Amino acid sequence: MANLATNARLCWTPSQPATTNCWRNWMRYPLDSRFRRNDGCCEDDGFSCCRQPILRSLMLLAIDTSTRSASAALSDGERIVAGCSWHSLVNHTTELMPAVSQLLDSRGVRPHDLEAVAVALGPGGFSALRTGLSAAKGLAMAVRIPIIGIGSLDLEAFPFRDSGLPVCALLEAGRGEAASALFTPDGTRVREDGITGPDELLEEISAMSFDRFRANGWDGMILFCGEGMPPWAEGIREALGARAALCHTPPSARAGSLAALARERLERGDTDNLDALQPHYLRMPSIGVPKRRDRRVQASSRSRRRANGTPPP
Repeated sequence: MANLATNARLCWTPSQPATTNCWRNWMRYPLDSRFRRNDGCCEDDGFSCCRQPILRSLMLLAIDTSTRSASAALSDGERIVAGCSWHSLVNHTTELMPAVSQLLDSRGVRPHDLEAVAVALGPGGFSALRTGLSAAKGLAMAVRIPIIGIGSLDLEAFPFRDSGLPVCALLEAGRGEAASALFTPDGTRVREDGITGPDELLEEISAMSFDRFRANGWDGMILFCGEGMPPWAEGIREALGARAALCHTPPSARAGSLAALARERLERGDTDNLDALQPHYLRMPSIGVPKRRDRRVQASSRSRRRANGTPPP
């Protein structure tokens, strides 16, 4: 089979272990074995399996542009068959659709072969979220397929929802703060997404009681995960000590989580309204200045010269 080492968009970097290079093995984490595979699909270079033939024609496309770490994945209902990820500073708009096109071409999939498109709704970057949602809506409208939007913090928490631990998922929100979501050991949301500082969040978690779950084997540990967790890791350890379980998954794994959660909703017939679907910003961008209704339109230099009786140059 063709070696794709020259095409970094389609696989993990060669420096990663061979068992995690391939998108088919993106979920090899100790707390969740639902997506583990032992079929030997990855050879020494970690790239050889990425062009195996597809057995089903209908695919679900997942798009995540929540942060600078963007990703997309194709799912056939049983597994992730292909995916791509890249780090973008300011170019989601110019990079997303070429990446999606390359992803579909790598598996011989046409847009009309898609049965649904899923998109991460945030919280995340303002322009980044709009880019992902606009692309997903455009595909859904053009091909006339369902669209499913899922919160990005749900995607971060998904690999650990069967861990038996309370889960706190984090994404960086700037200004030393993070967007967070809290889940009980049985996967139930504690509250809606919110933006807090580290001290506020740790106080909130310390005040929560999960004692009713001790009968099910909960030992008092709390699991922290998400792309926004590493900057807070030291403070979390200092505050909670051995009670804190810090788990880091690559940001590119969100696209796989998105495909899995979207598939569950699609099978239930739970899809979103194309017109009403909106991103979850939590915080509006601090750009520009407020518009004033009484602000006068600036006259052109020619108009000002006419008003002052100044001859043209």
